[in-house]
Amino acid sequence: MSNSEMTRREFNAAAAAGAVTLSAAGSAVAQVTERFDLVIRGGRVMDPETGFDQIANVGVKDGRIVAITTEPLEGGRQIDASGHVVAPGFIDTHFHWPRPMGNKLALLDGRTTVMDLEIGTHGPLVDSWYAARAGANQINSGCATAHEMARTYVLDGITTEDAPEMLNHRGTDKTGWSHTRPDLEQGNEILRLLDAGLAAGAAGIGSTLGYMRDGASAREVYEIQRVAGRYGRPCGFHFRYTPGTDTTESNGIQEMLANAAAVGAPAIACHFNNPGYNLVHELLVGMRRQGMNVWGELYPYAAGSTALNAVFLEPEVWVDQLGYEYETTLQDALTGEWYTAESRAEMIASEPARLVLVYKMPESAIVDWLRMPDVAIASDGMPILDGSITWDTPFEDLPNTHPRGAGSCALTLRLGRENGIPLMQSLAQLSWNSARPLGLTGLQAMQERGRMQEGMVADITVFDPETVTDNATYAQGNLPSSGIPFVIVNGTVVVDGGEVLRDVNPGQPIRHEPRESLFEPLDVEAWMQAFYAVPQDFGGGIPTSQPAYDPRVIPCCQ
Repeated sequence: MSNSEMTRREFNAAAAAGAVTLSAAGSAVAQVTERFDLVIRGGRVMDPETGFDQIANVGVKDGRIVAITTEPLEGGRQIDASGHVVAPGFIDTHFHWPRPMGNKLALLDGRTTVMDLEIGTHGPLVDSWYAARAGANQINSGCATAHEMARTYVLDGITTEDAPEMLNHRGTDKTGWSHTRPDLEQGNEILRLLDAGLAAGAAGIGSTLGYMRDGASAREVYEIQRVAGRYGRPCGFHFRYTPGTDTTESNGIQEMLANAAAVGAPAIACHFNNPGYNLVHELLVGMRRQGMNVWGELYPYAAGSTALNAVFLEPEVWVDQLGYEYETTLQDALTGEWYTAESRAEMIASEPARLVLVYKMPESAIVDWLRMPDVAIASDGMPILDGSITWDTPFEDLPNTHPRGAGSCALTLRLGRENGIPLMQSLAQLSWNSARPLGLTGLQAMQERGRMQEGMVADITVFDPETVTDNATYAQGNLPSSGIPFVIVNGTVVVDGGEVLRDVNPGQPIRHEPRESLFEPLDVEAWMQAFYAVPQDFGGGIPTSQPAYDPRVIPCCQ
């Protein structure tokens, strides 16, 4: 049976089931006489949390889904969704281009929420990051408080606002952020800045540990996870050894998971689509079975993208340790040329943070990743730093970047269609699998998104399951996806007939309510009181033996 025939059969089965009854995601018939702001008629409504999957009408009022029914609905704006899927708006928790053009491409890929939980923004700037987007954003947005930026500020004296500026400081000759082990005072300041971001409402702590593997000690990583744990919020990590081997990649997540278990904190395994992914997936599943709120995300591409001077692209790591050849794995994103050791060294001398594509996995692995039901899809969408780019810039005129920023969601749906992956599983990966664990951290905005249910926020993506596809490629990374004619954000149509509407800005902040700081500086004597065996007299005058180690070398980052 062809994929299109299978899709039509699914629609017919859904229609037959809808004619009989509605599941827990459905509505009471008493609601259908209400006039709605928006009605989506005759689509295949799918809810990953409950498994609801039927042809139905959806009524939206005051920004929320208030009716899902087979009965007719009246409303001011009517959308005919026949032959289309009506799904929860897609949620991207790893998006580094929170700018008008980046948001525009994300919307055309079906995303209603983009968050940067791997990097984020400088802790003291969290409030201003959200304020700058209030009432002026087409898409819901959120951020973490950034470990890298806290280190950059403390160790190099550089302040950056958020991920797009990250590459600028990586292009300087200052390497304190990546190579320096802070002393106790500096370490406490790093932790204080991270805490300030959490107190201001950041969704978690983001850490690009793999770029700072020589500077950030195991103790420092443990302590930033403890800071997040006090708030019950996650740390999202680019692992210490990513990219690496199937052993080192797994060791990197084991560091994160061990800390998370010890301090009782949630954790996100960022882009674990690397060697060792199968063990990483099993580790995450096993830890969840033990009651931990840990999860992982991936992007459905075999190549990654980063700055040319990334520490793991140095010859002693990329070539000597990992066994890659520059000529077949490292490509210039703008020119398409492949690097050699010599041309890489020459480019680093003039433009050290130049964007490159990094080929590190076989294409066949992508479908294996998408067959794992419990993962989340997140794009790791890369920014364009050209200040001349505006909302109106034609897509074909944009400088090239990795296609994942423009096409991750549509590619997930296309590959699912072509490889027999259940559509409900793909929708869960695109929405519910991120909303659920973030909601468990107390993030209210995620407790009412990622679902097609009455009472939930009306973030809705309408797509054609037979034609939805990605158009972005490694050669043209910023071409928008197609087959997604309507995207609704907080009850407002933002993508209408496949076009993003101008000056329609219903996006809301995805953040926690600000609260008092929970910061507790590290102190050597306090640590000794808690963990150092103090001699005691047990009546016979014989004291207990001292530990064989000196705890004064342990605090923070030594």
